[in-house]
Amino acid sequence: MASDFRLKEQLPNLTNRIVATYFEEGSINHIGHCPLPQYEAVIEILDDLKEVIYPGYRRRVGLHSGNVMYHAGDLIDRLHDRLTVQIGRALQHEARVRRGAACLPGLDDYEAKGQAIAIEFLERIPDLRHVLATDVRAAYDGDPACQSLDEVIFCYPGLDAVTVYRLAHVLWELGVPLIPRMMTEWAHKETGIDIHPGARIGNHFFIDHGTGVVIGETTEIGEHVKLYQGVTLGALSFPTDAEGNLIRGKKRHPTIEDNVVIYASATILGGSTVIGHDSVIGSSVWVTSSVEPYATVTIEMPRLRIRAGNEAGGNDG
Repeated sequence: MASDFRLKEQLPNLTNRIVATYFEEGSINHIGHCPLPQYEAVIEILDDLKEVIYPGYRRRVGLHSGNVMYHAGDLIDRLHDRLTVQIGRALQHEARVRRGAACLPGLDDYEAKGQAIAIEFLERIPDLRHVLATDVRAAYDGDPACQSLDEVIFCYPGLDAVTVYRLAHVLWELGVPLIPRMMTEWAHKETGIDIHPGARIGNHFFIDHGTGVVIGETTEIGEHVKLYQGVTLGALSFPTDAEGNLIRGKKRHPTIEDNVVIYASATILGGSTVIGHDSVIGSSVWVTSSVEPYATVTIEMPRLRIRAGNEAGGNDG
């Protein structure tokens, strides 16, 4: 049966009704001349950054001493340009939101500010590569199934999530709005690992398997820490002011000291909760108070009940 083109006559009216909602108070849209960071551009920036950090593993192969300088230089030049624009847009949008007014592009040179931050961010890449090298080594040393460092870089979603987190965290420290969250939420979608860019994580960090891991904004993690899938480092409560509004910027998430292992599906909550160094947190535990160093925390072993079926495969009785 062919489409009834007469039904399309109602589409202009439908369009008018939809567009009218764009201008209602509290509407979920961004209409105007104040630009936002572009999602696709931010993801392209991440791809270029991972190419710089892990050369030879991704888009370009056959790199050697004769061409790697040109390849890296081309990437860095492109990253400078893209970061300048996207950071400038994020800063301009934040200024507009703070003022609660329409976009006023003539007040500040946001692109110049974006360029300054972009340069400072790119200057951090050598140090970031050293830190990420410890994360790669931690994955190899911590997983007997892993056969090489190359396997970690190619195959481990935990490393991918941590790589994006470490890049986003630098931007977070430099005061860039929106973009760090865009980066880590993209990694969350791709890997199932949710790391807020505001978290502070030390060297030699390893997330094994990874799916379902959540690390909140004010979490502090020391060095040589290992997490398994399903671990939550979260908030116990959300403080509010006299009007009932959330108080932002307070420490809400736990502190994990050095050399801690946290097994699958463990939940650790609260800004005052400290897991002492060299501790082991067992699977499926719920921790809301501090743990001394060298402790082992487990839940009491539940009883396992097995009901045998009858040999004929029928119902009991």
